[in-house]
Amino acid sequence: MAGVTGLEPATFCVTGRRSNQLSYTPKLRVSLYTTKILFASFFLFYCAFLFFIHFFILSFFIHINFFLLYLDFPRIYTGASFNCREIPVLKALLKSKYKHRIINFCYFAAVSAAFVLSLAHNNKVEASVDTKDYFSYLMIENTVSSNLTASEDFSSESVESIRQMFNMVDNLVKYRNVEKEIVLNSGDTLISALNNIGVNRDAANDIYYSLKEEFDPRDLKAGQKIKVNLAFDAQTNKMINLNYVIIEPQVGERIITALKDGAYQTFVEKDEFIDEVNSITGEIDGNLSVAMQKHGIPMRIISNFINLFSYSVDFRRDIKNGDHFEIVYESKVLPDGSLVKSGDILYAGLLLGNQKLALYRFENDNASADYFDEKGRALKKTLDRKPMAFKNARISSPFGKRFHPILKKYKIHWGVDYAAPKGTAIYAGGDGVVQVAKYNGSYGNYVKIRHNSEYSTAYGHMNGFAKGIRPGTRVKQGQIIGYVGSTGRSTGPHLHYEVIKNGRRVNPRTIKAATGENLTGNKLAKFKKIVAQIDSNYTKDFAKKRENTKLAQK
Repeated sequence: MAGVTGLEPATFCVTGRRSNQLSYTPKLRVSLYTTKILFASFFLFYCAFLFFIHFFILSFFIHINFFLLYLDFPRIYTGASFNCREIPVLKALLKSKYKHRIINFCYFAAVSAAFVLSLAHNNKVEASVDTKDYFSYLMIENTVSSNLTASEDFSSESVESIRQMFNMVDNLVKYRNVEKEIVLNSGDTLISALNNIGVNRDAANDIYYSLKEEFDPRDLKAGQKIKVNLAFDAQTNKMINLNYVIIEPQVGERIITALKDGAYQTFVEKDEFIDEVNSITGEIDGNLSVAMQKHGIPMRIISNFINLFSYSVDFRRDIKNGDHFEIVYESKVLPDGSLVKSGDILYAGLLLGNQKLALYRFENDNASADYFDEKGRALKKTLDRKPMAFKNARISSPFGKRFHPILKKYKIHWGVDYAAPKGTAIYAGGDGVVQVAKYNGSYGNYVKIRHNSEYSTAYGHMNGFAKGIRPGTRVKQGQIIGYVGSTGRSTGPHLHYEVIKNGRRVNPRTIKAATGENLTGNKLAKFKKIVAQIDSNYTKDFAKKRENTKLAQK
């Protein structure tokens, strides 16, 4: 039975789409006998080589030493005692540092001899398995082969799963996905932005019309970020298609247009928000905005807080060190607690010395919301004393008689000038209707707003008007109507602000003109319940916290 081989593990493969069968292919291997012969030949060659080297070196030195002995023959002939230790080579070999080499050489020779003898007595080994067991292995092989070649079909689902797996691996090898973020510039559209990154016009149009089902792409603005995922050929690095586009029109909302089954489909994802109510009080040390930031209040809430009191407080002159602020506001957070969006201010309070200013939010039946004091008076509708975004603007020229910097003579100044950087937003001082919006001589670009039958406001030296500001336009308090400039008779960028009462110009800094409606009847009763609830839950706690702070400082 020479040449009988062992069995390798079987190899399985799909043999056809119709039968869905698996074939079995046994693989042969080199016999153990052949392996022994090759190994023994190599080992014997190696041993012979080492033996030849050792024998040659030892023989060389022995001949040299016998030659030296011959030169010393007269001493031996005369009968002097002869000792083999006198031979130089033997002396060197018998030294302690050479003994281990002699022992190793003898051990090596013994092992080589034993290995040769073992091979000589095992010549009858002819296979990797015993002859008696060979037929058992053949029976097992035939049984497995017959079972696999039988008409046993695999389910179509299993074959399809295998096919999908191979397709997925094939795609990973063939294609490379790359994510990019596009930032829209002024004048860009969705289609032009996609064309700029290599998406062809047909695909861009398909994405546009699919996206339009959930979101109008024309509402995209400059600075909007768009995330895209592109598929590239791994070999040629050429873009194959665009996998998906993600647009976030607002925080917590994502509009996704993805390629599925050869067509683009759009769907919307929205995060689940949790509404929280935050209550904070703190001491003002120089600057209100800085003091509120130290307590972790978002900038949007700080800005709204300042705007609420800008109608009755001059933040440059009225606020002193040691004053306090109080605020209760809403915020939307994710389940993990991270802030997504700050909400509305429910209560805002300022303690300026012994005076307390408090505003409460109240929603009307028509879903509009305003702020009122504890008695239901519409303080928000008081004309703004400084109707601009730059609330720390200094007064460059007060109301009244002054020396005109251009005309070089004393003249009545019928308004207040607030120096501010060019381009600073200017707000409407109150709700009303625009009467004038044009270039008006020494006033430069000029806007006049009528608030009611008693009060009007005027704004001069503007750099330009806001979009949509023209005569007859109705505006809301705090709405941007223009921007700070230096048009007309002016020495630098500033806002010239006037308040007209019954046709007569008055000092804007001293006027207390209420242009809104106070709460009455059922609205007032409902509002007072809200005030009582906030005072019970929050303002009393604010007072306790301030007392505890004072005791801790003492």
